[in-house]
Amino acid sequence: MLYWLADLSDGGGVFNLFRYITFRAGCAFFTALVFGFLFGRPLINLLRKRQKNGQPIRADGPESHIASKAGTPTMGGVLILGGLIVSTLLWGRLDNAYVWLLLFVTLSFGAIGFADDYAKVSKNNTKGVPGRVRFGLGLLIAAIAGLWAAWVHPADLSFNLAMPVFKDTLIHMGVLFIPFAMLVIVGSANAVNLTDGLDGLAIMPVMIAAGALGVIAYAVGRVDFTDYLDVHYVPGTGEILVFTAGLIGAGLGFLWYNAPPAAVFMGDTGSLALGGALGAIAVATKHEIVLAIVGGLFVVEALSVIIQVGYFKATGKRVFLMAPIHHHFEKKGWAEPQIVIRFWIISLILALIGLATLKVR
Repeated sequence: MLYWLADLSDGGGVFNLFRYITFRAGCAFFTALVFGFLFGRPLINLLRKRQKNGQPIRADGPESHIASKAGTPTMGGVLILGGLIVSTLLWGRLDNAYVWLLLFVTLSFGAIGFADDYAKVSKNNTKGVPGRVRFGLGLLIAAIAGLWAAWVHPADLSFNLAMPVFKDTLIHMGVLFIPFAMLVIVGSANAVNLTDGLDGLAIMPVMIAAGALGVIAYAVGRVDFTDYLDVHYVPGTGEILVFTAGLIGAGLGFLWYNAPPAAVFMGDTGSLALGGALGAIAVATKHEIVLAIVGGLFVVEALSVIIQVGYFKATGKRVFLMAPIHHHFEKKGWAEPQIVIRFWIISLILALIGLATLKVR
């Protein structure tokens, strides 16, 4: 919104700064961060008042969680979404289709998560919205997002899959691009949701992945950068950097209160929304495969559950002591902060590898 202050500039002066994506991205970061610091404690106090017993703890989870996490309020994702939305609306270009695409996906998945969290805390059990309902709504949202992205993309990229290393290769998927986009977005949302099981575990990898995707979005949205990096030019995606900067600022504001021991959990409100946002960014920038690299931690977490369930149904035995895989390491005796920080390090390494694909040929 504040981008339009650039019209007050005669080509120089303070108002000219609003033309620059990098300036507005920095402002979005600090806006979201300050939002988190200002409203974090009041929101936590409100959630504690409304949620007498906090987030219900699964009886089949690690035994230590029953004592250490009982009574902690959930729905802290509201704080993240608040900072992200406010900062994006203030500093993003509201005439950019990608901005509205990301806001649509983020808010829609956030609404599904909010309904699920509300059902859990109101009934004081771990059964929220039925899984089929959540999954079906997620697929519908992702289908709309996939069609939206295909409509906005340039004609030579629309309904095509771009390869990260073989950069001259475009695989025409036709209508199959829509179910592929649905898989990316819904898969990302649920993978982040599965990762959110320890204090601070999900939010930092989300911020790291968002930072990497933000750099990619800015690069593919500039024709001079795409010429140098030899990647496909996707006009308009540079504005996504403002969104990702707001996400990082909002994430840091939340992490202040989510650091071990957490004062609040993000809940499905935050995890589904943030995971959906990462998937939508990947689809918008034509870097769906790179998402599997920069978000590799989420992929491993999701695969650990799939492998565990599939193997148990086939053999009656377990591959891991407990799934998702972060609980496996808890069972092996790793301390919670040790798991969290090591997973952060892995996420950072994977993000750097993903960024390296911009130049590798």
